[in-house]
Amino acid sequence: MTDEHLDRMVRDADPYRPDVVQHLDGAAQNLLEEIMSAPTLESVAEPPGPRARRRRTLLSGLASASVAAAVLAVLFGVSVVNSDQPADREAAPVTSPTSEATAPVAYSAMVLKAAEESPRLLIDQPGWKAVTVYGFAEKEGTIAFRNDKRELAMNWYPAGQYDGYRQDRLHVSKPEQVKVDGWAGELFRYTASDFAVMLRPRDGSFVELRAGGAWTRGEFDRVLADVVRVDARTWLAALPAEIVTPDRVDERAAGVLADVPLPPGFDTAALGTLGTNDAYQFGARVTSRVGCGWIVEWQRAKQAGDAAAVRRAADALRGSHTWKVLHQMNDEGDWPEVFWKTADTVAAGKLPAGYREALGCE
Repeated sequence: MTDEHLDRMVRDADPYRPDVVQHLDGAAQNLLEEIMSAPTLESVAEPPGPRARRRRTLLSGLASASVAAAVLAVLFGVSVVNSDQPADREAAPVTSPTSEATAPVAYSAMVLKAAEESPRLLIDQPGWKAVTVYGFAEKEGTIAFRNDKRELAMNWYPAGQYDGYRQDRLHVSKPEQVKVDGWAGELFRYTASDFAVMLRPRDGSFVELRAGGAWTRGEFDRVLADVVRVDARTWLAALPAEIVTPDRVDERAAGVLADVPLPPGFDTAALGTLGTNDAYQFGARVTSRVGCGWIVEWQRAKQAGDAAAVRRAADALRGSHTWKVLHQMNDEGDWPEVFWKTADTVAAGKLPAGYREALGCE
């Protein structure tokens, strides 16, 4: 499974992500970028490939992952980061208005490293809520914030892809020079209410902030003025318990895989490379690896003439209709239907064209 293929499926599955278009960056093999726009929150375009979400209610009850203490403050309607503080600032400890302060959390070196390698941006305004998150691996990731009818997604990519993305944006509009917490960038206007800001590469990655929903230019400028960059520990301080970070993978994977038969050679330890994801994306990524593993075993058994192994693989794939995790996800999006359609076709004895892209198999 490649991150590109699975990210495409997962991004299709995200109702809060600003609309995007696929773009191939010649600097990297099969680089897919997302640059579509849409006139309303209710009209969300998807990249090519199976549509993974049909309901915009998915993730509405989930908070973001790897966001700063100020994000938690936003969830409670409290601002904790002062815009006069220096970049990479450390905000004061945050407490809920209804709870006692808790002791500082000790983060593993792996989690801190992942946080250090991300841009660590957040919106220091009340009313903004982080609604989805995925990635945070190999200098790629997304956090999307929402406030009523407005959304702002922060997507980051390896610095080497910057030129290809920028060349594409130059076809959108003439760039306007802007700064986000002292970080130089360019604003591109898709429509009178649709904007994107590309920040120049920094620390090995670059960030694009993309508006979604009902914006005016003045509103967008005011929000940009309150986007801040904080230190890693502050950024992690508000990490909600439902978000799966690398140090939580073992526990969460055990829950996801509790009733899921594993294919031969499945390495649960390798799930630690999935980055930081909300519950839906984590479930999709884990079940993707399981499904791909069973398809590999089915192919091996077919070629070897091992009828018993073929039946075991087919039974495992067919039995995915009973997996608890997929049923939990099914009310939120279409990943389970994509998975079941592919699994049923293989279980019936046929390898469907495009199954690797559909499930994100390597």
